[in-house]
Amino acid sequence: KFHLPGLRYNYPLNMILLSLKEKYPHYFQDNIEIASFFGEFPTSLWNGGRFSNGDQCDRRFVEEVVKSINTRGIPVRYTYTNPLLTEEDLADAYCNFCMKTADNGKNEVLVVSPILEAYIRKNYPGFTINSSTCKEIRGIEGVNEELKKDYGLVVLDYNLNNQFGELQKITDKSRCELLVNACCIPGCKNRVEHYREIGLSQIAYCDHLKKYPNKPFNPKDYNLKVSNLSCPSMDYDAVDVRSLSTHISPEDILNKYVTMGFNQFKIEGRTATMFNLVEFYLYYMI
Repeated sequence: KFHLPGLRYNYPLNMILLSLKEKYPHYFQDNIEIASFFGEFPTSLWNGGRFSNGDQCDRRFVEEVVKSINTRGIPVRYTYTNPLLTEEDLADAYCNFCMKTADNGKNEVLVVSPILEAYIRKNYPGFTINSSTCKEIRGIEGVNEELKKDYGLVVLDYNLNNQFGELQKITDKSRCELLVNACCIPGCKNRVEHYREIGLSQIAYCDHLKKYPNKPFNPKDYNLKVSNLSCPSMDYDAVDVRSLSTHISPEDILNKYVTMGFNQFKIEGRTATMFNLVEFYLYYMI
């Protein structure tokens, strides 16, 4: 089961991929399934993991995308993983509109913030809630504790990739999802701060849109660390990523992970270039 990035910019590519899979199944690896499309509709206050400052999606676009993806039997999975949300942020009109639009029992949300998780469980119980890799749970004991909670899936920290002795200790491998093409360098010491800075930037940008809708956003006006948002590894291409020790190859998926009991795999790339993402799709699925 592959979880693929993008609800806005990658949406046309993802729908083409779906059509190809339906019309030419022999082009694809055997026994694979597109299990969800993940991301957010720009620009969502609750968004995390990747900074989004693109064009604001209108009502019709959001409704049409959710409907067209769900009609093909695939869940929309919101990446609402901003770790810095407050009680006040829960009332955000746009994020609640996106939730209501997809509140049909078919869709999912990735969470980090306990505040947001509790709010969604109370107000949108029809969504499957998944635990995000942004929590950075490094130890297997922590993973097993997370699996005891009411999550559909737990997305593992990428540093656990290829640590087969540790992965073997996971109690419920079928509910774990592995990030196969992580661009972050192994053991990155700035990852927590990077997620925090992305969260701050998302909050600042959404506030800016409300106050100055026609004025360009300048992170420096909000004392944001622009350098932290432009980590060099974010520009890694498919060749760079395959050189990292945390990389998971298609052969390893089939010959190692699946035989161990893992069957959920995430391809990151919400902010990747279109050609880079196509290369990953070809590499893993075709």
